[in-house]
Amino acid sequence: MSITRRSVRRSVRILGVASASAAVVLGMSSSAFACNISEFKAEAKCNGDKGVIVVTDTDASGTPATITVFRTNNGGVEKQIGEQEVKGSVLGTSVTFSEKWKPNATYRVHVTASPYVDEDIAGGLTTPAAACESSTPTPPASPKPSPSKSTPAGSPTPSASASSSAPASAAPSNAPSPAAGSSNLAETGANSNTGLIAGIAGALVVVGGGAVFLGMRRRGTRGNG
Repeated sequence: MSITRRSVRRSVRILGVASASAAVVLGMSSSAFACNISEFKAEAKCNGDKGVIVVTDTDASGTPATITVFRTNNGGVEKQIGEQEVKGSVLGTSVTFSEKWKPNATYRVHVTASPYVDEDIAGGLTTPAAACESSTPTPPASPKPSPSKSTPAGSPTPSASASSSAPASAAPSNAPSPAAGSSNLAETGANSNTGLIAGIAGALVVVGGGAVFLGMRRRGTRGNG
């Protein structure tokens, strides 16, 4: 069986078409498994009372990528808050950036995975409307003490001397108590030894007067004799 030139040409054409088809299929397959910007997602979350930004890479090819996060300040001025490397997986690989974000703040997340991706995540990132709150319960406020009632201006205030002093009669004394019926007045003649002394003196005067009288009488008798 002889092979003609026409058969050879036909066979070459068939092989060419098959090769081209295989190349196209392989190219489409490689494109399908290549890293893509749609496989990256950014979220603003809370870790307790601290804010964080989490970027997740679900690239099944595991192409290494660099994630850079920028905060957009007032006036459109940007500030880079961090840059990290990530290698994606089917289940997703995440990287976390510590950032005390404010409510409704905007961030730009850029992904570089050469030679497939070098662009921002579409739409950027906008933080929630509520800031992160502490999980520790706030203790209730202690009740304030009520103000004490003040003394009215019209009422007299007792002095310290009046409140601290006591009547002299109430203070205990070691002196013997006076006999019943006696008073604290100075003693008079009716209640002392003055009468006895006056009686003795009077008796002495009488005795002295009698002695003088008798002496004079004796002298007169002697003179007459």
